[in-house]
Order: sequence, then C-alpha cells, then structure tokens
Amino acid sequence: MSPMRLIPAVIALAFAAGPLSAQAAEDVVAGEKIFRRCASCHSVGPAPATRMGPALNGVMGRKAGTYPDYSYSAGLTKSGLVWKKDTLAAYLKNPRAAVPGTKMAFAGLQTDDEITDVIAYLKQFDAEGAKRPAR
Repeated sequence: MSPMRLIPAVIALAFAAGPLSAQAAEDVVAGEKIFRRCASCHSVGPAPATRMGPALNGVMGRKAGTYPDYSYSAGLTKSGLVWKKDTLAAYLKNPRAAVPGTKMAFAGLQTDDEITDVIAYLKQFDAEGAKRPAR
C-alpha cells in the first residue's frame, strides 16, 4: 500500500482516539505530591489548620469564599463561583485571571495533568477531612 493511501487511515485513527489530554486519568498519588506546593498555605485532612489560605476539606461543590473563619478577598466572595472541576481548574491554572482581585499569590499550576491530579487529590476529602472511599 502506498504511503498516500495510509494517510486517511492514520487520520481516522487519530480522530477515533480523541484528544489524549481530555482522556488523561486522574492520579491521586501524583496529586498528593503536587499539593505539597500548596501545603505551605492550605491544608486538608482531619483537624486542618487555616494558614495563609483556607483549609480545602470539602472544597468540591462548595461556594467560593465560604470556608469558616477565613478572611477572603472581595473578588473571591463576590465571584459567585462554585468549586467544580472546571472552575477549580481555571483558578489553579491562573488564579488572578480566573478571579480578579483574589489575594492568592500563587502563580498557578503549569500543566493540565498537574491540575487534574491535584483536583483528584482534593476531591477525596469530605468537609470533615475524611477521605472518601475510592470509586
């Protein structure tokens, strides 16, 4: 078969496979390692401490700017965001672009895989800091 005849087959296979980044598996272990960059300001787990940033127990599904006993920026409290995979991903990629006026000084995570993995790590913690069973 000539190379010219192979090109349509290769293109068809590429489209059938779909975008690889969208299909990337969540890696909780990698997410825990990535979260270490966040741990100087945030905590998760039983008896979390409020540091420079709020504790992140139960963050998934929580309205932004509502963790008790933390003084949020007006930008975050007025954002109307609810922390879901897409809103948290945008915030973790570039906090200041996602929420103008945020006081979070973190520049953002560099890759989509890092973001996916750290979200996988965070979403396993319920509001009390207990790890949810793996699904």
